[in-house]
Amino acid sequence: MTNARPTPSPAHHTTHTTVRLAKRLAEQLQCSRSTAEQYIEGGWVTVDGKTIEIPGARVAPQQTVVVEKEASLFDLVPVTLLLHKPPGFEAGLGMEAGHAAHSSRSQGERPAQSLLTLASHMAGDAAETRVLLRHFKDLECFTPLPTPASGLVVFTQDKRIARKLAEDIESLEQECIVEVAGNIIDHGFKRLCHGLSFNGRPLPPIKVSWQSETKLRFALQGIRPGQIPAMCEAVGLRVMAIKRIRIGRVPLAKVPEGQWRYLQAWEKF
Repeated sequence: MTNARPTPSPAHHTTHTTVRLAKRLAEQLQCSRSTAEQYIEGGWVTVDGKTIEIPGARVAPQQTVVVEKEASLFDLVPVTLLLHKPPGFEAGLGMEAGHAAHSSRSQGERPAQSLLTLASHMAGDAAETRVLLRHFKDLECFTPLPTPASGLVVFTQDKRIARKLAEDIESLEQECIVEVAGNIIDHGFKRLCHGLSFNGRPLPPIKVSWQSETKLRFALQGIRPGQIPAMCEAVGLRVMAIKRIRIGRVPLAKVPEGQWRYLQAWEKF
């Protein structure tokens, strides 16, 4: 690609002496404005040596605009981000009401999506995808998680994955680690696996196992807001924390709390 030749300009310039980066680049490359925007959003354009990913950024005549030699438009594909949500962040479901038979939409909690930044990208992400500002735009979430809970939340730009999650979330098995307190009643563990009702309806058999003296592992489909706390309460246990570690075949893996990774091409829900 070619470099723009800087031209002299006054030491102080205003918006009257600057143009949008996309316009400048389109003129420089003799290409369409949309193509110029793709190069910019792809992270291939620098202004005075600094990468700029905002097509609307203003540039002055004397500034040097460069497109990297290896620039390509072929890798501008939609991405899916897997976030390890900490407790206290809203992800589609709010705080539990009472002891949790239901959850409501949150009011005022910080959205989990605000954690998706360049700085919070997990070090050593196996996907090896170039992190771009455009990856944080137009994200959709079909995997809500109560505000007090932590764990895996999926944000995607990919319409195919969005459709898959929207249509199949009820049938995808979700795995959660649940920290509990209290003393379980006689035959309580058996009832957790099968024999309880929620919202007036009998629950199907559920995979439950002890991970330690205070932690239970739940693997279930069609989970409802407040269901796990209600189940535990029915057998004498009180939920202290819930962490979702898997949705379908996609695990949270080793993503630290508050950080995220890319869904790899071979990973399928």
